[in-house]
Amino acid sequence: MIRDEDQGAAAAAASQALARRIGTVGHTFPIKRDVESLAHELLGILYPQLSDGTSVPVPEVATRLLGARDELGRIVRPLLDSDTAGRVMEGFLAGLPAAYQQSLEDAAAILAGDPAAESLDEVIAAYPGFLAIAMHRVAHTIHALGVPIVPRLMAEMAHSASGIDIHPGASVGRSFCIDHGTGIVIGETAVIGDDVKLYQGVTLGALSVSKAAAGTKRHPTIGDRVVIYANATVLGGDTVIGADSVIGGNVFLTASVPPGSLVYQTSQYRVRRQEDGFDGADFVI
Repeated sequence: MIRDEDQGAAAAAASQALARRIGTVGHTFPIKRDVESLAHELLGILYPQLSDGTSVPVPEVATRLLGARDELGRIVRPLLDSDTAGRVMEGFLAGLPAAYQQSLEDAAAILAGDPAAESLDEVIAAYPGFLAIAMHRVAHTIHALGVPIVPRLMAEMAHSASGIDIHPGASVGRSFCIDHGTGIVIGETAVIGDDVKLYQGVTLGALSVSKAAAGTKRHPTIGDRVVIYANATVLGGDTVIGADSVIGGNVFLTASVPPGSLVYQTSQYRVRRQEDGFDGADFVI
């Protein structure tokens, strides 16, 4: 029979061994809550409608932006050498005005494209599509500076809040409109033109998830003024949707279409009265 003290000693040794192993893994990984806090702070600075408090004077906004820059520097320093971290901090602050302007154009596109939207303030404060796009603009700015991990954590924060998954590497043009948005997936190498509109459930994905394809163009290119309706799937790095095309709901595309295309699928429905009885086809799942 194993004595209680022997069991206790074995448990203590096992926990110490596990602690040593854990201590060698992830020690430079940014703390997730710090990245989320920075993301919330940035959104609150840029859009008072998303902040927890009231609007603040311009000098205080400038001070808070500098504080956000410094916090980004603190987060990325364990991931980069000091010179690169410094360039990231300044590059981020320099790129933020463009990201802000583009997100305002996105909000205007959502307002113009949704009959239910009553004001720009409502879109910014309450629309998950705007939240996902605004966070993407910030995360993409950081991603473009070569920062690992942090942009992906920001994207995942927006994904958790909105149900919209946009990889920070995706290139998104001006006046991007997401209507409803739940279930949208946009892959890392997707390229989206100007004035594009996506509905819920759209996937801009890859034909293959092979690890060997990393670093290649795996996701589609969407031309200007394209509309893609709910639950459509467009796959492949060589797939190009020409400008001014409309992709209908539930369409599955793995090949390019020329500009001005209308792509849709047809479905057949049968309607009978229940008292006429059932046949085997009624129960196909």
